[in-house]
Amino acid sequence: MKSERDDRVAGTLLAAACGDALGVHYEPSQRGPADGDPQMLGGGYGHYAPGEYSDDTQMAVVIAQVAASGADLRSEDALDRVASGFVQDWFGGGATDVGAQTRALLGRAAARPPVDAASLRSIGADLHRESGRTAGNGSLMRTSPVALAFLGQADAMAEAARAVSALTHHDPVAGEACVLWCLAISHAVLTGSVDLSVGLSRVPESWEDRIREAETRPVSDFAAQSGWVVAALQGAWAAVFGVRDIADPAERLRKGLVAAVNGGGDTDTVAAIAGALLGASCGASAVPAEWRAIVHGWPGLDADGLEALALACRRG
Repeated sequence: MKSERDDRVAGTLLAAACGDALGVHYEPSQRGPADGDPQMLGGGYGHYAPGEYSDDTQMAVVIAQVAASGADLRSEDALDRVASGFVQDWFGGGATDVGAQTRALLGRAAARPPVDAASLRSIGADLHRESGRTAGNGSLMRTSPVALAFLGQADAMAEAARAVSALTHHDPVAGEACVLWCLAISHAVLTGSVDLSVGLSRVPESWEDRIREAETRPVSDFAAQSGWVVAALQGAWAAVFGVRDIADPAERLRKGLVAAVNGGGDTDTVAAIAGALLGASCGASAVPAEWRAIVHGWPGLDADGLEALALACRRG
């Protein structure tokens, strides 16, 4: 039987995957279901099976596998392994749906072997010079394993979050969002409560106003720009903050993920981001049985496999 803390560790990756799988059906329409009751119907851009999670969780799994080996995600060796996992294992064989920014970067990397962290960062810098737009939500959606690998180690966690984000997202704003979310996940796992302000001292002052804005507006207000990492974080935080006072963890987790999907926009990604923090505070035991029974995805993980991988990240 898991301890309460282990339950919250396990819930981080599991609830993120459930939010992801809940949202994939609604992403093409950019809005939640008309009746406000989202289901794991599959479909979407990746033609997913019911309960199948998307690239949001698939990329998190790559990071989690490296963390679970005991590698330090701040080290160049570990980052090389993550880079190789992204390009060769996932993009080259397991990817079902890839965001535009990530596809552009990994596609170039696949055509220019050998693949390592330095080559990904270089390509990312090139893309930033070309477009000036490398602050998509793709590194935030996958950042939760970094938090699990460095629980209670704020300095190391912030350094790792930025380093893993920078593999694909050159803009430092994306790394800042990852720092905030990872520190909030760590706080939730260790205390059972949610507080996004715990990381504010490690990011520019502008983030405080962004967080406060999310606490006073509905998820839907951020939907139109939710491909941008700032709006994706705001939408996810609006969903989590809106259910923070619900006493029952199972009800809180379910309603938080439903709110994230119903807000529209990049529904699977916002729900995956929110799910990581909800799972870190509510635990795997709060995940509805009907979701747990069907959630699955690359590279062959079900609910039990996701929980085991999350716990291995922490032990690693």
